[in-house]
Amino acid sequence: MKSFLKSWALAAILMGALAPRAAAQTGSIAGTILDVNGNPWPEVVIRSVSDQGAKQETKTDSAGKYNLPNLRAGIYTVFVVFPPPNDKQAPYEVKCRVQSGEEAKVDLNFKDIVAKQGSAAQEQVKKAEEAKAKLEGLKAHFNAGNALIDQEKQVKADLQKAPADQRDALKQKLAELSDQAVKEFQDASKSLVEKDPNAHLVWFKLGEAYDTAGRNDDAVQAYQQAISAKPDVPGYYNNLGNVLARAGKIEEAKAAYTKSAELDPPNAATAWRNFGISLYNANRLGDAVEPLQKSADLEPKNPQTWYLLGASLVYKMTTKKVGDKEVVQFAPGTIEAYQKAVELDPNGTWGQQAKQGLEQLQLMAPGIDTKINVKKKKS
Repeated sequence: MKSFLKSWALAAILMGALAPRAAAQTGSIAGTILDVNGNPWPEVVIRSVSDQGAKQETKTDSAGKYNLPNLRAGIYTVFVVFPPPNDKQAPYEVKCRVQSGEEAKVDLNFKDIVAKQGSAAQEQVKKAEEAKAKLEGLKAHFNAGNALIDQEKQVKADLQKAPADQRDALKQKLAELSDQAVKEFQDASKSLVEKDPNAHLVWFKLGEAYDTAGRNDDAVQAYQQAISAKPDVPGYYNNLGNVLARAGKIEEAKAAYTKSAELDPPNAATAWRNFGISLYNANRLGDAVEPLQKSADLEPKNPQTWYLLGASLVYKMTTKKVGDKEVVQFAPGTIEAYQKAVELDPNGTWGQQAKQGLEQLQLMAPGIDTKINVKKKKS
């Protein structure tokens, strides 16, 4: 009998140990959110906070529906977090009880809620809806303008390669695309509210639309507005500098590039190189020497910089009369800049152009030393 009792007790213990434990039951909160017009409100953040401080968050789907699963039993506060541009407004909140194994329904129709809250609330929601509509309009115009700028850039690239008989048509197309892009960004600017965080982007893209079409004065004005709205973006000063240099406003361009370099020291060499390139493309080679030299000092392994510096220094050559002959005298550093480009990029675009430059120097001044010491790569 004792043996039987012991066996029974052992079996009971084993059964208890092996028996699966029942999982704690949880509940959920679910429902549908409708906007002030009674339509499904998608992409609205729904947040639940229990009386113990546990939080969970989700978003409504395209039909305005949401679900917060696996909630312990208790009292919950459900918050409806309004989407931009109304996200600074305090969330709407409502309480509900969650019971184990059950779904608590929290459906909210803001059309009815606003109607019950009176005229002041209705006016507030009306303004919020207007702001939302403006933001949606701004996004639509912004995206359309961006697409047109991409087309502008493609036509501009085609124009540079086009034969003479096709250029007039491409110029006309470029002007038309520019006008369309400008209109989109101007329409976008009309949707901006006071202290709008998107303002700087709209003005910058408007400047880019003007810039791509070569409308310098308009581009300068738009870039300056972008800088006024957000004065800590180095790229805005860089683009402003490009246009000012192209327009021959050298000192103003220098100030813009200097600011770009100050705001972004790791890319200061790029800012000065861009300044030099803008001046070089505008046939202001003498003015290009200083910024290109600064770029070379900061980033001495860029072959493009050295080639452009050499080509710009050629502009500063002089002649000296020796006997009956005019002898060419190159500006200090001219040959060395070309040699550096070849050394860094012996088989590339800049190295090859620098070699041609050295050959031209030999023709102008036979006998000068243009030998290049190119280090062989280790195998």
